[in-house]
Amino acid sequence: LQSLDVANNRLRELPAALADCPRLKEANFRGNQLKDKRLEKMVNGCQTKAILEYLRAGGRGKGKAESAREEARKKKREKQQKKDSGDGEQEELEEASKLLVKVLHVSENPAPLVVRASPGVKDVRPFIVCCVLKGVNLQPGNALKRFLSVQTKLHEDICEKRTAATIATHDLQLIKGPLTYDVQPPDGLKITPLGRKEIKAKDLLRQLQLEAEEQRKQKKRQNVSGLHKYLQLLDGKDNYPCLVDAEGVVISFPPITNSEKTKVRKDTRDLFLEVTSDTSLQTCKDVMDTLILKIAELNRFTLENKEDSGSDNKSDALCGPVNLNPSQNVQPMNFPLVVEQVRVVDTDGNLKVLYPSKTDLTTVSSLLTVIR
Repeated sequence: LQSLDVANNRLRELPAALADCPRLKEANFRGNQLKDKRLEKMVNGCQTKAILEYLRAGGRGKGKAESAREEARKKKREKQQKKDSGDGEQEELEEASKLLVKVLHVSENPAPLVVRASPGVKDVRPFIVCCVLKGVNLQPGNALKRFLSVQTKLHEDICEKRTAATIATHDLQLIKGPLTYDVQPPDGLKITPLGRKEIKAKDLLRQLQLEAEEQRKQKKRQNVSGLHKYLQLLDGKDNYPCLVDAEGVVISFPPITNSEKTKVRKDTRDLFLEVTSDTSLQTCKDVMDTLILKIAELNRFTLENKEDSGSDNKSDALCGPVNLNPSQNVQPMNFPLVVEQVRVVDTDGNLKVLYPSKTDLTTVSSLLTVIR
């Protein structure tokens, strides 16, 4: 759907699903008596992009964003009523036990990381959400292994075996910004995959396919397993998506692998988190919300269960989206993780998405206390 003309009809609302139409460039909604008066003014004077962004954010009185705010207000009223009636003590204890996450806004960050998205990604893998996470401790015992295991489970579950979205994590200290989310031809894209030497993308996929077939024969299975089953997600693509640093190095090749350059180890201090999808922007945000929650849960477990620092420095050799990061010093239990906002902009510098925004992390608000 590239253009839509529903002018002078009897529409009272515009469906939020329109915001998930990446090819929609021209839309005419004029002449409709919309219930949302602000939206009615926008359709008569704003560009289609601005209208879709408004719908994506939930509009006024509609959609996930406003529903989340209303839900938060409702909970606040209920909490106050319980407190006034003397029944709020248990709820206060539950609130105190929540995991803490502090959001550092772009305006408060002296050197915020920026991701520039090139026009070509819209036809390959159009959606990307990123953020920086600080305060994680992967040094003790099996902390890193536990994280990698959780990430694998997220890929199987909420990411729907990577068909809905793919997670990638990097050592922030090894990244040279600004970053570019781009596309490159299979024989032009070069990456040093986790645990391997530099290779062209088309050769890497061919190599992985051969390995998958050999593994299948050895184990006498009907289907391939592991990372190899995700190779088909790139079938028929003339270009492959990639995240490139300021030095021109490809640090991520979703949904296949990360780069050895930004590999996460036990002594990693700060994380750069990345979620990409060809499904929708909201899918990316939901996955990122869940990822941050799981990291917060793992961080608490690590702090509560004192372990000696081990020698394990394994990363998920070719599960591209697999890596986490730690702080060298164990933090006090009430010290929150810090999530730094990251902007994704187009080539002209126009904002495409900011994460986390005021309406993000609401899907996990029952388990997280977010300090904004």
